[in-house]
Amino acid sequence: MFQYKTKGTCSSQIDLEIENGVITQCVIHNGCRGNTQGLAKMVVGRKAEDVKALLSGIACRGNTSCPDQLAKAIEAYEQQA
Repeated sequence: MFQYKTKGTCSSQIDLEIENGVITQCVIHNGCRGNTQGLAKMVVGRKAEDVKALLSGIACRGNTSCPDQLAKAIEAYEQQA
């Protein structure tokens, strides 16, 4: 499981697993519980590239958000793979 430490959000970490370009697991720690749990469930089974494109650049506080941090986690996952 890839662990990404978030920056600038209420959430603190995203645990992510991607197999053959598809997100198979996603857990967002802390943050707004309902929103982060819902977001994590919605992305499982989807192509990582599609999720990254949809969520990148969404702002909440400052210039980032939990969805934007998930897009950054996907990018970091891809770079380390």
